[in-house]
Amino acid sequence: MKSHQLDLMTSVSTPALDPSGSVAVFAASRPNFAIDSYTGQLWQVPVAGDEAPRRITSGKRDTAPQFSPDGKSIAFLRPDAKNRPQIAIVGARGGEARVITDRALGVNSFRWSGDSSRIAFTSATPEYGRYGTIDGVAAGAENPRRITEHKVRANGAGWILDRRPALYVVEVPAFEEEPYQAPTGRVKDLIARAGQDEPKLPGEHPVGDSVPKVLLLSDPRYAVSTPVWGLDDEHVYFSSAQHEGADDDLQSAIYRVALAAGVEFKANEEREVEAPRAELIVGGGEKKLGLRAPAFSSDFSTLYVLGQELGETGYDFVARNTGVWAASVADLPVTEPRLLTDIEHVDYGDVHSTLVTDGEGVLAFARVRGAGQLHRVTADGTVDIVSEGHRVITGAAVADGKIVVSYTDPTTPGEIAVIAGEDLRTLTNLAAGLRERTTITKQVEFEATSKDGYPVHGWIFKPQGEGPHPVLLNIHGGPFADYQWAYFDEAQAYTAAGYAVVQCNPRGSAGYGREHGVAIRQAMGTLDMDDVLSFFEQAVAANPELDGERAGVLGGSYGGYLTSWIIGHDHRFKGAIVERGFLEPFSFVGTSDIGSFFAGEYTGTDPDHVLTQSPMAVAQNVTTPTLVLHSEEDLRCPLEQAQQYYAALKRAGVDTEFLVFPGESHELSRTGTPWHRMQRFDAILEWWSRHLPVA
Repeated sequence: MKSHQLDLMTSVSTPALDPSGSVAVFAASRPNFAIDSYTGQLWQVPVAGDEAPRRITSGKRDTAPQFSPDGKSIAFLRPDAKNRPQIAIVGARGGEARVITDRALGVNSFRWSGDSSRIAFTSATPEYGRYGTIDGVAAGAENPRRITEHKVRANGAGWILDRRPALYVVEVPAFEEEPYQAPTGRVKDLIARAGQDEPKLPGEHPVGDSVPKVLLLSDPRYAVSTPVWGLDDEHVYFSSAQHEGADDDLQSAIYRVALAAGVEFKANEEREVEAPRAELIVGGGEKKLGLRAPAFSSDFSTLYVLGQELGETGYDFVARNTGVWAASVADLPVTEPRLLTDIEHVDYGDVHSTLVTDGEGVLAFARVRGAGQLHRVTADGTVDIVSEGHRVITGAAVADGKIVVSYTDPTTPGEIAVIAGEDLRTLTNLAAGLRERTTITKQVEFEATSKDGYPVHGWIFKPQGEGPHPVLLNIHGGPFADYQWAYFDEAQAYTAAGYAVVQCNPRGSAGYGREHGVAIRQAMGTLDMDDVLSFFEQAVAANPELDGERAGVLGGSYGGYLTSWIIGHDHRFKGAIVERGFLEPFSFVGTSDIGSFFAGEYTGTDPDHVLTQSPMAVAQNVTTPTLVLHSEEDLRCPLEQAQQYYAALKRAGVDTEFLVFPGESHELSRTGTPWHRMQRFDAILEWWSRHLPVA
């Protein structure tokens, strides 16, 4: 794949199934260079597979579809004129969509009520006086922020202390209702002059509202996520951290609030109110837990949640696997749910983790040696594998005994399939254009042995031709993340340019059990460096087509950390690329959105010991030509990390350059604008063409 072919990569959302299990709906999205953004609509496909998928909406970027429980409607997110995602509804077979929210900062997530009459959603709630709540007061003219907490900013969002997501409920209008028409002329003038009073108009129909009124259901001081309705549709359950000292730990619990306690708002009104008080339902006991993603069993007898144990401090997050927990609804509230899964060896956590109600329990997504498996977990602790193989299941929907999933594998960025026995029956062919116009390099599994005899699992990508090929050692971020059996645009772009790529999941990575992940805690740059270098050496030795004398090393985030650490100790590589790296642990504490806990847990707090793991402490030893690549709006590994490192390399006389992308966050390589993503690839390949040319 060439850099200008990024627009051939189509990704898919979690699918939605109609109640009969006969029709699946999903969102398909791709980079679009014409608008320098992403284009996506909703598609429908019969689960029987007897018809091709068809597009059913025509928005710019429609995402996150959900069927109403009665099967008559589909709700989804659609950006408005200001690019804020709002909830829209459309008939089950498509048609003209109707937007039913007008949130000043958009909608984050939503869930239908069981009777299909209402939708609960989370939305950032701006503090009055900020983010346009007062006309004419721009961001640069707002009042100063008084900060007394740790958790005040987030990568990709900016300030969050004054716009935390709260819980709302909106009534869903019937399609039979006449759509709102904005007043013009005399009526518009009457409304402007009437102030707060409803103007008296000729005719029998009132003006009406552009969007339905909403109820505020949670205190906007506390962030909430993953709402789910209870059996009676009169309570909404959600995850939040509302305990005393929440700013000083990573704990969260499951709360609920009664619909009757809601405070009514008009369409896009923001004001200070006395919000409903939520009731603690699961968590808050002596064992410190981070609980999220509540899901009821199909008979509402059991409440399942995802959760992590956080040690005695509530901050002990390093390599903590996520487990599936449960509580009997008859026993609620409970301070500690019961653990159903093997939390030491199997991880159900990722940034997209959720639980899907299944007839026998819940479906959960497990990270296992680079694969994303689908497991069924029941209330008695039984765990069955529903889908496994060299792929990553990214979403699932269940109806009438059928399971439809979204997935990626080494040959496709995303497809929709139905579970058919032990295999998948794919319903889409969204990667057809990618396969027709590019050569997809095969992902070959390989296992090496580290210096101490420990096995290191990973993959090799070989370009076309006989070789010997120059080699790129690619290192993933995290560190508690993993390379996977998924389509990886970076490996494909590098092999298309003539480079072999080797990549592995060293100790510190996810998907191999807690012991594997926690091995580098307060010992970064030790076993993990041994693992990746051993993997590189043995991959080269086992494959004559790979030229180990012509090699480069690169990585982003934690991968940027380990790259900078390696070139401070090892000088075999012809070049290096340090991208969005964790490079200076001391300043990271005061500048990163996760600085209050990440660096201390991973590198420790003793200054002398921290220095033994700091890339800045060995920067003067670097001789490898190094490109430092970073995003200007990165709040996870802030720009100052790269600035300090680049300056240190310059002082050391290293051949170095500093490339900074404006307007981008830590997620540039994954969700940055299409033009910046293309320019990033071009810059990386230009650097290698100078320092590691292909013969």
